[in-house]
Amino acid sequence: MISPPLRIALAGIVHETNTYCRDLTTAADFHQIRGERILRTRDQQSDIGGAVAACEAAGIEPVPLLYAQAQPSGTIERDVYERFRQEIVDGLGACAPLDGVVLCLHGAGVVEDIEDLEGDLAAAVRERVGPGVPVVASFDLHGNITQAMADSLDGVFACHHYPHIDLHERAAEAVHWVAELARRPAASAVAVVRLPLLMPTTTTFLGIGEAWLGRMLAAESTPGIVDVSWFHGFPYTDVPAVGSSVVVTARAEPGARATAARAAQKLAQDLALALWQERERFRPTSLSAAEAVAEARRLAGQEGQGPVVIHETSDNCGAGCPGDGTHLLRAMLEAGLEKACFGFIVDAEAAAAAHRAGVGATVEVALGGRYDELHGDPLPVRGYVKSLHDGRITLQAMFRGAPLKLGPMARLVVDGFDIIVASRRSQTFDPEPFLALGVDVTRCRYVALKSSNHFRAGFQTLARAIVTADPPGLSTHHIEIFPRQRAPGPLWPVDADATFG
Repeated sequence: MISPPLRIALAGIVHETNTYCRDLTTAADFHQIRGERILRTRDQQSDIGGAVAACEAAGIEPVPLLYAQAQPSGTIERDVYERFRQEIVDGLGACAPLDGVVLCLHGAGVVEDIEDLEGDLAAAVRERVGPGVPVVASFDLHGNITQAMADSLDGVFACHHYPHIDLHERAAEAVHWVAELARRPAASAVAVVRLPLLMPTTTTFLGIGEAWLGRMLAAESTPGIVDVSWFHGFPYTDVPAVGSSVVVTARAEPGARATAARAAQKLAQDLALALWQERERFRPTSLSAAEAVAEARRLAGQEGQGPVVIHETSDNCGAGCPGDGTHLLRAMLEAGLEKACFGFIVDAEAAAAAHRAGVGATVEVALGGRYDELHGDPLPVRGYVKSLHDGRITLQAMFRGAPLKLGPMARLVVDGFDIIVASRRSQTFDPEPFLALGVDVTRCRYVALKSSNHFRAGFQTLARAIVTADPPGLSTHHIEIFPRQRAPGPLWPVDADATFG
């Protein structure tokens, strides 16, 4: 007799909350998909797309509920989150019986009066489906993870890489683990060890980040261990759980859950302690805009192929920033760099002015500097409108196949310098915004963009060298500027007396 296919519910609320942003995040800020629209993500290299594809490849029936995702921004309005949560909980009831649930989450969500979105949501899901239905979640590695999250879950799977090129793969692993738990008499144990460590934005593509990822992945070969997740954490938020963590999911045979829990806890503790002992190796070098331009100029004079890429880490929309900071663009214009392009600055008003004027016109606009004084003053420019675009592009590196809507875009040429202006917030993931407006970055000497590390997925192999600019901004490496009222104790590197172990 052929058994019916497993039925696994898929749902998610994904938001990285920067509590230092001045505005609340509303329902209109969330991209919401349901039902068949969720299933159509199967070819995208995203978390929800990976979950759908894994279900279908394994002969599992995916039961799509709600997937709501917003650009990193300020604290979420409570009624917005509660509506999303209720929709997911009600959907689980309506679709019962289920063999499992996979949640696609971030790990750094903050709601008005709810400092742990993911812990709250996981608890609500667990209460609805009961203890007998496995519930597993995939996460962004920038989550601030709590034991409350883990206590409601049967598995935690964070993406391994930064840039997050493997979100789809990790969601697929979550699906496979749910299926295994549903098919055999086994249980799991999840251990969370938090470090009082505010991790700088550290790529896993090279250096200490790459080395430490290797150690974490090697630890997964420990007998009985299903997954080791290294959460860098999200430091641009003020919550008790802020910090880095190591989370271990272990397989528990019938009657041996306590043994599995102890093994998971010991492995997580050992890895966390070793990470703490090497914390000084993660301390970043911080260059002002002018210093970064000078360094880029030096590197451009050396032998090599490709452009020098300057990334403005401190105005990263992927961490909640406005994307309209002018510090780096101003420094590049003042330096008179040749064969240079900047892609992109977020300024809907300037983009609209260029669209009204049309290709071939010359416009005088004040670029950026609209959000606050921290990110720089508006930059007056007189630019030739070289090309225009509707801002609808398809990502080709990280999140390959996923659409990105940047709103009306314009390419302004100012003293031979190409400046791309977009209308909607996003960091730059790959060269597509440049190509949309006719700029081939491989022919440039200098390419500037706003991103902390996700850009590496699309630019690492193209660049002659990469320079980090860190002028004032809401995602600066100078995290000591952010007040901490909710942290339970001292945090490295802000507090020299922070201790662990």
